[in-house]
Amino acid sequence: MGIRLNTSSPPAAIPSYLTTVYNWAYVHPRAITVFERPWLINLILWGQFGHLRDTALNWLGPNLKGQTLQMACVYGDLTPKLTKILAEDGALKVVDVVPGQLDNLRRKLDPSDRVELIQADCTAMPMASGSMDQILLFFLLHEQPEEVRRATLAEALRVLQPGGRIVLVDYHRPRAFHPLYGPMTLILRQLEPFALDLWRHPLTHWLPTDVSVQVLRHETWFGGLYQLCELRRD
Repeated sequence: MGIRLNTSSPPAAIPSYLTTVYNWAYVHPRAITVFERPWLINLILWGQFGHLRDTALNWLGPNLKGQTLQMACVYGDLTPKLTKILAEDGALKVVDVVPGQLDNLRRKLDPSDRVELIQADCTAMPMASGSMDQILLFFLLHEQPEEVRRATLAEALRVLQPGGRIVLVDYHRPRAFHPLYGPMTLILRQLEPFALDLWRHPLTHWLPTDVSVQVLRHETWFGGLYQLCELRRD
């Protein structure tokens, strides 16, 4: 199969909140050049990128059958490692609304990888309902305003088949005496203003109420600064 760019749908517009709030980190071509450095991504996550990446993949894996969906590109080697745990008959789709992010990801992948790159908004993905077996959201929800976060999770559940799983990795409110509590409050308030929502509410707060979802497991890491959650659609 190899890497394939899905061009069957009209190009999706980049949401205004991304160009306004995250142009410096995600949208501008120079940002992609700057941040696509493993040491920098690990530094931003206070040395915890490897643990969070490997835990997410362990929760998904080790032999992913059927269709796996990654919602939004990720700096670093998360996606190349994700392709290595696909079963022989498994395939991966990656959805991102920023064309430059998809181009950047394609350069990191092996040409033989069974990956379909789809330029689309995570709130309106061009795939059939119930067509995905498992979904990964790795540090996506904290970048979104509340209404977009709700729409993203609703869309994820729409394309997930009953019995399918979603693995979420994102920020979490750290313990009160965490040495990074104050610094992270200032950093997120200035650079990632939607992220503090995840300090106030659990991830399940933004799930739609018309779909039955079970929390299989939930863990926090690094003094509570990060969280991992596995959901199953009933």
